This record gives sequence, structure tokens and C-alpha cells, in this order.
Amino acid sequence: MDFNTQYKVPGTARDPDSDILPALMQQDQRAFAMLIDRHIKSLSAQSAQMLGDVHLAEDITQSVFLKTWQMLPNWQTGNAKLITWMRRVATNMCLDQLRKKKPIYTDTVPDRPGAEPLQDDHMVSTQQSETMSTAMGLLPERQKAALTLFYYQELPQKQCADIMELTVPAFESLLRRSRQALKKSLNPDMRIG
Repeated sequence: MDFNTQYKVPGTARDPDSDILPALMQQDQRAFAMLIDRHIKSLSAQSAQMLGDVHLAEDITQSVFLKTWQMLPNWQTGNAKLITWMRRVATNMCLDQLRKKKPIYTDTVPDRPGAEPLQDDHMVSTQQSETMSTAMGLLPERQKAALTLFYYQELPQKQCADIMELTVPAFESLLRRSRQALKKSLNPDMRIG
């Protein structure tokens, strides 16, 4: 019998992981390996974008999968998509970490020892990326999470709202405030409103 047909459960078609969800609920390790393969990159990217630290993001992602494994036997199908729940856990863990972390502000950035000169295009791109990362780092945690989920993870507003446990209008409002705050931090002389 094929793996996907062995664990078929009706009513889970809306969840992108519905093909492995019944096996996951029975703690099937092959199904869990498939779940990891499907979502590790996006969860790691989400966490790295929110935290600005790849190594810490990897730790968060590992913790999300551990919590998922522990929760799976009690999962209720039909309420939320599994990946939405996992993204919510990752978001909350990142927000907790950001609350603990104290920002370090400095006007000087050390040169990399032995660094070769970069090409102009690459340098401009790097500077823009650093400027955006710095501006994102100055935002309140929830605003940073909203921008990360919507723009960097490219999730639909409904899914972002579910992850952040907000209504869609409340998420839209948060996203609007986040964009305004980001614009203001990128150009402090700009007046909004």
C-alpha cells in the first residue's frame, strides 16, 4: 500500500500537509521527515528575517519542529492548517527572543579583515540590504513580524492574520502602521500624515 493512501483521512484537503497529517498524528517518523523537508527552509527564513541572526533562527526552527512533534498526537484537523500553527509558534518564539534581546547601536561598522573590494552593484545592493535590516531592527516586534510574514514570506493576509492571531482588518492596520514606521525610519526627515 502507498504511503499517501495508507493514512487517508477525509476533511483534511484544505491543509497542504493533509497527505501526511494522519501519519503525523500517529507519530510516523517518515511523515515527520517529509514535514521537515517541506517547511524547514521557509520557517528558518522567517525566523532569520525576524531575528537577524541565522544561528538563532536555526535554534528557533528546531524548537518549532520539536513542539510540533510533541503536539501532533493531539492535533485537531479542520481548525487550522498545520503550517499556520507552526508559523505562529515560530513567530511567538521570535517575538519572545526579540523582547529578551537588547539592541546594540553603533555608528561604525568594522571592516572585514582581508576583504577584497566589492563591485559597485553588489556594494549598493549590500548597503541597501543593510539599511533595510537596520530599519527593520528598529521596529516594534509585532510590526517586524507583520512585514516579515507578508513581504518576505509572501503569505496571504488571511494566513498572516491567523499566524498573528488577529482579524484580517487588524492585520491590515498593523501592516499599514508597520510600513509607515519603516518609511519613517528609512527617511527620518519625511513627514507622514
